[in-house]
Amino acid sequence: MKLARPKRTRLRSRAKQAGKLPRLSDDAIAELEERIGYKFKDKTLLSRAMTHASAAQEFGARFSYERLEFLGDRVLGLVIADLLFAKFEGEPEGGLAARLNALVNRDACATITKRLGLDSHLLLDTAEENAGGRKKVSILSDICEALLGAMYLDGGLKPAAVFVETHWSPLLKGVGKRPKDPKSALQEWAQGQGLATPTYEIVGQVGPDHAPEFAARVLVGDFDPVEGRGHTKQEAQRAAAKLMLNAQEVEGFAADDA
Repeated sequence: MKLARPKRTRLRSRAKQAGKLPRLSDDAIAELEERIGYKFKDKTLLSRAMTHASAAQEFGARFSYERLEFLGDRVLGLVIADLLFAKFEGEPEGGLAARLNALVNRDACATITKRLGLDSHLLLDTAEENAGGRKKVSILSDICEALLGAMYLDGGLKPAAVFVETHWSPLLKGVGKRPKDPKSALQEWAQGQGLATPTYEIVGQVGPDHAPEFAARVLVGDFDPVEGRGHTKQEAQRAAAKLMLNAQEVEGFAADDA
């Protein structure tokens, strides 16, 4: 029978491990807190929110931002849903859902990350850094949601809601008119061109089970297929449709319209 280590030994081991975990410098923490307008009581939560799995692989995924990103995704959805519910009284569920998708997708989250400069404090290992991880939209989106999860754990829903209301305000103003779903827009465009209905196929899946990232490919006529990515199959398909519309310079979706 294997004897359990004495409690004091376990505590020393945990303390030693904690000392080796990736963490932000005190200056970096102070700068981030100023940018986001919130001071953490537990500074380790902020460090974890900025820690990519590659930088914490020897300690396990629970020491990276992945679990916080899972939580923050739900916090963001709740806060945005509440804002939309109050802002668009009488709007049917379909109109609210379309706006919600436009405000919580990874492009929106990545935009907030870049606007606040959170990416400059992202903790990555050398391989991921050299692979361009600091510029990947999926990672930029993840740390935004992880930050929200950290704020929620540290101070409850109120500071997270204030953060969303403050930094999503410009995006909220942009959804006064119901956004057009890219898949619907692509189908209408294809029909107008005398083409068959676009077809989609899921061509890849990466990431942990609780936060997968899917790759979807869309095929339209003889045009080169285009791939999009998202945290759900539907989001990946919408991303692919949007890229196809962009490639064909369809009004409202061309690069110059972004």
